[in-house]
Amino acid sequence: MSQSLTLGAVLTQAAERFGDHEAIVDLPSGVRLSYAELERAAQDLARGFMALGLEPGAHLGLWAPNLPQWIIAMFAAAKAGLVLNSVDTSFTAEQLAYQLRQSQCRALVLAPGLEGEEYLQALTGLCPELEQAAPGGLACADFPELKRVIVMGQQAPAGATAWEKALNLGREISLEQLAARGAAVQPQDAATLLYTSGTTGRPKGVLSPHQGMILTSMAGGDNQRLSQADRLVVSVPLCHMFGCICVVLSGVLKAATLVIPSRLPEPGAILEAVVAENCTALYGPPTSFIAMMQEPAYRESARSLRTGIVAGASVPMEVMRQVVEEMGVRDLIGGYGQTEASSWISLSNPEDSLELRSSTVGRPVPGAQVKIVDPVSGAELARGEVGEICARGHVMLGYFDLPAETATALDSDGWLHTGDLGSLDTGNYLSISGRLKEAIRIGGKIVFPAEVEQVLFSHPKINNAQVFGVPHEKLGEEVACWIKPEKDQHMDSAEIVEFLRGKLPDNHLPVHVRFVDEFPMTPVGKIQKYKMREMHMAGPKGWPLEEGTP
Repeated sequence: MSQSLTLGAVLTQAAERFGDHEAIVDLPSGVRLSYAELERAAQDLARGFMALGLEPGAHLGLWAPNLPQWIIAMFAAAKAGLVLNSVDTSFTAEQLAYQLRQSQCRALVLAPGLEGEEYLQALTGLCPELEQAAPGGLACADFPELKRVIVMGQQAPAGATAWEKALNLGREISLEQLAARGAAVQPQDAATLLYTSGTTGRPKGVLSPHQGMILTSMAGGDNQRLSQADRLVVSVPLCHMFGCICVVLSGVLKAATLVIPSRLPEPGAILEAVVAENCTALYGPPTSFIAMMQEPAYRESARSLRTGIVAGASVPMEVMRQVVEEMGVRDLIGGYGQTEASSWISLSNPEDSLELRSSTVGRPVPGAQVKIVDPVSGAELARGEVGEICARGHVMLGYFDLPAETATALDSDGWLHTGDLGSLDTGNYLSISGRLKEAIRIGGKIVFPAEVEQVLFSHPKINNAQVFGVPHEKLGEEVACWIKPEKDQHMDSAEIVEFLRGKLPDNHLPVHVRFVDEFPMTPVGKIQKYKMREMHMAGPKGWPLEEGTP
């Protein structure tokens, strides 16, 4: 059944079966929507899009924090046959300009801002024509494709349309017209144009089909044993695939309740929402769970939490143990995915041992294939050998308007070359060794940062540790690490190296150790090692705390 659905039809199906069930609980505003109400809101906005002249396949930008309107707009776009193009909540005007231009954005839905009207002011600075009435559509010199701007709320500049007015305009479009538009959307059509999070460079727009995202999200829901009885915390930004697809779409497929704790993810607010709303499922990268476990009340969440997914980076065994045993997320599973793969490539199961859920990211989801290849020759490697992870089955349609980059990522046989290193064992469980670009090459030998990080996380004084390579004149590279100590704990570089000695080969021992309060991260919580490397190479100005050279 799910193979023939589109994102718009998924919501319709949930509303038909569980119309009175809570779909969205927005704690900041107090708004609560049932599935029937969410369906009507999405229909009304979709009709508004049609009344504003947006044609099937048009790219619809969406720039807003975690709001109910974000989810409404997501499903409205699907119902109207539009391609959702989300904009990162942290973007500057320059970054917004790049994405509007590169994506050929036809319309933009936006919140006025996070703290005021900063989003609207940024857009007006880029497109001053927005201040002038534009009944037939915008004529912005720098963004000729952009014809419509819809502002959440009742007020908007002269050249834009207020959300409420868009809903009123939608009355010109009948439900029959909307149904015909939705029926023309095919499962293999592009549903989203989501931009990569930028852990290694400038973002690229990934075109993903309805079917791929629905099937991977169904796998996520199945592996968590989700049902309409579950209450999912929206604990990651909606503007990234982890939020809008891995959490929201999985939840709607199972008619679960989505609980929004705050406009941007905040550890304290997330835990408060878990307790107040008896939430059963929690998501995030390891950094997010580590941050939550620094909150004094994190053990209270054990009263209701049952499941969730940790993904986005290697999960140290100690972190997995704490989340399962102390936070109470006993059925927590691990996952590995990419925006380019319509989210999940592999997932573990609650039945897997805790060690297996920590040391691997599970087995390929239904319909996905995984192989490990030599990064240089492309030859497939044997079980247990580390190489580049390639996936096939639910992959992207391509990078929008970037044919060369698409050809590099997707080969002629449909395999996505992920740029990640890993291995498959005899049970078909996938283990991640890190990014291909982040492998440390020392005198012809390769050191995988995850190997060193796993050992560092077992140190009782360490809250988080990140390992990366820095240039060395003779060896090529050498090992550096940044360490965030537990609260009120103190140590020096000699203690760290001595702790590692004997547990790892000598060439794995860090030459540079730095103690920090935080790490550079993407908005979704992925640590940016390339920025750490850049900061190291830039010299000691602004370096935190201490460096040691054993």
